[in-house]
Amino acid sequence: MLDLPPLARFGDRVATGLLDVTDDPAALESTGFWAVSADFEGRLTCARFADVRVEPVPAPVPGEWRGPAAGDWKSSLDRAAYTAGVRRIREHIAAGEVYQANLCRVLSAPVPPGADVDALTALLARGNPAPYAGTIRLPGHGVEIATASPELFLRRDGRVVESGPIKGTGRTEADLLDKDYAENVMIVDLVRNDIGRVCVTGSVTVPDLCAVEKHPGLVHLVSTVRGELREGAGWPELLDAAFPPGSVTGAPKSSALRIIDALETAPRGPYCGGIGWVDADRGTGELAVGIRTFWIDRAEGVLRFGTGAGITWGSDPESEWRETELKAARLLAVASGTYEVSEEGLTFCADPGADFPPPGR
Repeated sequence: MLDLPPLARFGDRVATGLLDVTDDPAALESTGFWAVSADFEGRLTCARFADVRVEPVPAPVPGEWRGPAAGDWKSSLDRAAYTAGVRRIREHIAAGEVYQANLCRVLSAPVPPGADVDALTALLARGNPAPYAGTIRLPGHGVEIATASPELFLRRDGRVVESGPIKGTGRTEADLLDKDYAENVMIVDLVRNDIGRVCVTGSVTVPDLCAVEKHPGLVHLVSTVRGELREGAGWPELLDAAFPPGSVTGAPKSSALRIIDALETAPRGPYCGGIGWVDADRGTGELAVGIRTFWIDRAEGVLRFGTGAGITWGSDPESEWRETELKAARLLAVASGTYEVSEEGLTFCADPGADFPPPGR
């Protein structure tokens, strides 16, 4: 395994010179620049760095990232198990136990010992640019993440906080269904309630509802929820109120989490958690929802990636399976090297809209 120094990269902000690591969210109210990784299951890693500079994401170097072969990916839920899970969630909805639940699967493939997630981030920046892209590389602490997340979990500027939940996905805007809009509104209501627990009464607003955003290979419906933190509330209280993100759990959140635990067969880890940075000196920070995210599990020698979909009463099991494929296809093509690097960017050698990995794997 390569001796990879600790590093955090968020857009053009790069942090090096690791000072300390803690799992205490109160540290985010102290001093310094912190990289933050919160697993879906609750493990929190906060890493403070000494040096922060502005530096563009480096251009990918051919051969620097050695990812798994395209055919090596295996899914925690195959097509039959996933569609059966969708049908089971619809039964829970019919019984009045939940309105919506997010059903996810985790893909895994062998990765060489010297694989560097920051080299993967460089490829993702060209092949799947995203507003909350980044790297957290802490080999000594079991955190090695490359994310191309399009979704804002929590942004803080002083006392003002924002969340940008995504619900509703299609290849084009014409693909978006009434179900997608209903899904988004339900989650906006949940996020309003989450943030409202730690915000000044009456300060929570929804400046944007169901705006269409274009991303590589697909479109999303995105809303914005904003509020003002009440006196005495900081990162510990905000994370406690809002975590895990509502867009990747469901509504009501407690019921959705119980259903997820019963149906999913692999832990999500940083996928669907929170990934980002906090500048405690300036009172600012930005955490993304850990979607479109890869992470290395050194103990197992694998690269992992999660994909999922929000299930409502209007969900069709096969359509939801295809949505998970659509979300994964382009990024898996980048990670598995089914592209060519040129001055214009990445050219895909396989159709990034095709089933990837093949159904049943």
